[in-house]
Amino acid sequence: MSAWVLPDHIADVLPSEARHIEELRRLYLDTARGYGYELVMPPLLEYLESLLSGTGRALDLQTFKLVDQLSGRTLGLRADTTPQVARIDAHLLNRAGVTRLCYCGPVLHTRPDRPFATREPLQFGAEIYGHAGLEADLEVLQLALDSLKAVNLHNFSVDLSDARIVPALLEGVTLTPDARDALHAALASKDVPAVRALTANLPAPVQTALVALVRLYGDASVLAQAEQTFAAWPKVQQALTELRQVAADLGDVPTTFDLADLRGYAYYSGVRFAIYVSGASDALVRGGRYDEVGAVFGRKRPAAGFSLDLKELVSVVPARALKAAIRAPWGTAKGLREAIAHLRAHGDTVVCVMPGHESEVDEFDCDRVLVDVNGQWVVQAL
Repeated sequence: MSAWVLPDHIADVLPSEARHIEELRRLYLDTARGYGYELVMPPLLEYLESLLSGTGRALDLQTFKLVDQLSGRTLGLRADTTPQVARIDAHLLNRAGVTRLCYCGPVLHTRPDRPFATREPLQFGAEIYGHAGLEADLEVLQLALDSLKAVNLHNFSVDLSDARIVPALLEGVTLTPDARDALHAALASKDVPAVRALTANLPAPVQTALVALVRLYGDASVLAQAEQTFAAWPKVQQALTELRQVAADLGDVPTTFDLADLRGYAYYSGVRFAIYVSGASDALVRGGRYDEVGAVFGRKRPAAGFSLDLKELVSVVPARALKAAIRAPWGTAKGLREAIAHLRAHGDTVVCVMPGHESEVDEFDCDRVLVDVNGQWVVQAL
């Protein structure tokens, strides 16, 4: 095998795309800061028991593991940043009130989560801790939408679900972890025969409700159907009421519902959302409420947030113009170097052309040139 061949679903990011991704990263962090979110930078790896606390087996299978040469303990390379941010909120900041945090950094997956996906996403996320009301859910959803609008994406739709519905229907029912996982997978894939088979030994009302749940996806009429179907489950009714409130807050944004959507990590505990954008093969943004995420760190706090992959985002965002630059000759003359330093100090990009390579300037739009006019270096338009 060639020494320069990379592992499957791992790729270099070349200058044009890297420039665009970095611009998006800066823009997204600035957008989050405009909402009052503070930047944190968790480590790429930490002890496995801390990294995976409370996240469930799905994230465990996605996590690369290695042995720490200093301690001999098992380390994990993060596959998701939310548990780390929950640890920071619980143990390092330890604030009593509302805390808003954002982050942007790479995560690593043992397997791609869908065909052609990268195993090294660049994850951006924003999370709010300390407020149990629906206001926090609405804020993170609005921030997610504003982040898309900031990069001129407007052709999107929001799909809503709630992680409380299935647990409420199964309350009081005994299922093994494997059986519960299989049922969740069958519900998410809309496999009615599998749901019937997996619930055959459950009480008849529960089986009927779970089979009905599979078909409850579509427009707002789904909520009315669900309210009738699940009239005997008050916790489900509460979830449906909150979904109505979220949908009303979205206004004219195209909104759908999928009440059996159970995709994602195990820590979701309330309203969930997925944002779909034209050109993306799957949901570009996923988020929701996860009040249990900090419990394993000894400090259970209300929490809501979202995340997305900037590498995927860049594939659907309109191409950005090249950065304007000044082309200058390469030289050692004091006046030339002083002129170039002055321009760079004032924010201009100055590309010094190597002798014999005058036509080889990539990734910059050199619309001006630095020339010597009567012993003075001046900038002229090209």
